[in-house]
Amino acid sequence: MLKLFILGTVLTAGLSQAPAETAPKPNDYADAKSWLCRPGGKDACGIDHTTTVIAADGKMTKETWAADPNAPIDCFYVYPTISTDPTPNSDMNADPAELNVIKQQFARFASKCKPYAPLYRQVTLVGLRRMLAPGATVTLDQGLQYDDVKDAWNYYLKNDNKGRGVVLVAHSQGSFILNRLIREEIDGKPIQSKMISAILLGTVIAVPKGKDVGGSFQHVPLCKSASQVGCVITFASFRSNILPPANTLFGKVPDANMAAACTNPAALAGGSGALRAYMDSTGRTITSNTPAKWLTPEQKIETPFVSVPGLLTAECASNENATGFLKVTVHGDPNDPRADDIVGDIGAGTQVLANWGLHLIDVNLAMGNLLDIVSAETKTYLKK
Repeated sequence: MLKLFILGTVLTAGLSQAPAETAPKPNDYADAKSWLCRPGGKDACGIDHTTTVIAADGKMTKETWAADPNAPIDCFYVYPTISTDPTPNSDMNADPAELNVIKQQFARFASKCKPYAPLYRQVTLVGLRRMLAPGATVTLDQGLQYDDVKDAWNYYLKNDNKGRGVVLVAHSQGSFILNRLIREEIDGKPIQSKMISAILLGTVIAVPKGKDVGGSFQHVPLCKSASQVGCVITFASFRSNILPPANTLFGKVPDANMAAACTNPAALAGGSGALRAYMDSTGRTITSNTPAKWLTPEQKIETPFVSVPGLLTAECASNENATGFLKVTVHGDPNDPRADDIVGDIGAGTQVLANWGLHLIDVNLAMGNLLDIVSAETKTYLKK
């Protein structure tokens, strides 16, 4: 059983919730309104992802983007805890929070795969706070939120998949849910042959120390090259100058024989590599908005996203508090006009919550690398 310690509360995968007095009615995933994204739809994924690429010398160029309507594979995405609904579980209406997280984390994948992103009645930010109260039990992977995603997955398999390969993508609460879904519905079963990879970020995947498989999954190894398929990519990111503290939320597991898995999308085989980040040009993240300044003197950025080649590198690391995390180094140069840092911490100034790391921008940091990996995996998969 996997546990995370969040703000002094045990986050446990595998506990049951008290039975509800009235069982909620299952969602109808045949209804297009139950999805944030579906192929060819004018929906949350149909947005502009044009990017301003800012070189170290301050030169700016525009990078265009387009969805591929003929993409040969699918992507199935489960978003993190972002709902601002006042109830413990969200409703099935797409609010600005749901639309923004698609913009930040998933819509860009439509350049490589046909996008499927179900709405689900997730544990809201309010619900999570209640779960984190003293004596409460947090169960992100059991309950209404899991049932909805499982229903959406089964609907997709029955009506949409048509034998195509699929990449599973998730972050935070979504990763907890897909962790269980893979473990119970995919791992070691025939459908695993269709799983090109699983990108499970902002969570903890356990593996036996020194091994690539076992622990959370019995037949799904960690990805070690971009040409490998049927594997998992997972990490939680921390700044190189703010490493996981003793109360870290990520990077550790309670079993001394296990380690928290880390796969570096910038260098799957190991070592350090350059991150191809796509950051919101305004400084927005999945749940916050800290104004970003990208150049000195400041210049207006006209595009929704910014890319800063050469500014960020990453490597998998460990310390006395965490057995596996993605250490992100910012290579700012005060002598050039480009920004020397990025936004994305929880908190501000000296009040940064170090135990969360760069959780809010886990996906943004490696977006370009992940897309490159999906492209390479697709080639391998189609050759089979």
